[in-house]
Amino acid sequence: MTTHTAMSYDQLPIIDLSAADRGPQARALLHAQLHSAAHDVGFFQLVGHGVTRAETDALLTAMRAFFALPEADRLALDNVNSPHFRGYTRTGDERTGGARDWRDQLDIGAERPARIPGPDEPPYWWLQGPNQWPAALPGLRTAALTWIDRLSAVAHRLLRELLTAIGAPAGFYDPVFGEHAHPHLKLVRYPGSAADGTGQGVGAHKDYGFLTLLLQDTVGGLQVQREDGRFHDVPPLEGAFVVNLGELLEVATNGYLLATNHRVVSPPGATERYSVPFFYNPRLDARIDPLPFPHAAEAPGITTDPANPLYAEYGYNELKGKLRAHPLVAERHHENLLAAA
Repeated sequence: MTTHTAMSYDQLPIIDLSAADRGPQARALLHAQLHSAAHDVGFFQLVGHGVTRAETDALLTAMRAFFALPEADRLALDNVNSPHFRGYTRTGDERTGGARDWRDQLDIGAERPARIPGPDEPPYWWLQGPNQWPAALPGLRTAALTWIDRLSAVAHRLLRELLTAIGAPAGFYDPVFGEHAHPHLKLVRYPGSAADGTGQGVGAHKDYGFLTLLLQDTVGGLQVQREDGRFHDVPPLEGAFVVNLGELLEVATNGYLLATNHRVVSPPGATERYSVPFFYNPRLDARIDPLPFPHAAEAPGITTDPANPLYAEYGYNELKGKLRAHPLVAERHHENLLAAA
């Protein structure tokens, strides 16, 4: 008689990035764990990243102060006023898979002057531009931009270790990042369940960059789709970032590395949940070349979805996502681009 043991999904793999500094044996084990997590799951918990509790608390304090502002102060930063999709999104105004997400948020990117594309330039240059900041909280700008710099450095190091783990050149994608990379930070509040009982905090989706590093609080609600096709909870882990791979890494490795569907279920009742996803993205005009690595022959091919075409230039992928996720911004500023989304 054969017995089958059910696979346990109680916890994602836990990766300690500091093992890279503890000698060849520890680094080899780190690479084995990274390889497995990125190839088999596409999600893991990252510890040993070097970001301190004080750095985290500085960001969380500034974020909570923002959401404590009067609604009028937050609405003064309404992203509908920004053709660059920066600023505040009211609860219910963002869409995933065409359905309403029950959260409000502040979208922040690298602080750069607006670039309005000329008639012969790609429209994704609309995504470059200034952020919107609350006048009443000057410290928020410092905290958010410091966090972007800090996590860009962590993600850069993590990506190099990940590429090494699968036998690829560590710096292969360094040229598509650098000073013109296009990082993205969200400060997010889930206010509890919607009055109509729908539970979509954020609908099921994949991220379209390279890596996402998520700081979540203790409330929980993040779920990852695993090998059994079901969505499983990701229990919060003190001091860890939840890391997931984006579609660019799946495309770059022809499906050997996984971009995995995930979602957020709204917390019960009026319970608030706070989270801070950071998206490590390349330059908007970056073309993502296939990654040379020894396991390429084992790659199964990328997931194909006719409703979600993937483009060679990163900027087109992000613009497509923004036009779908923020219909009010798209209708006000980019009506001519909607047919292509």
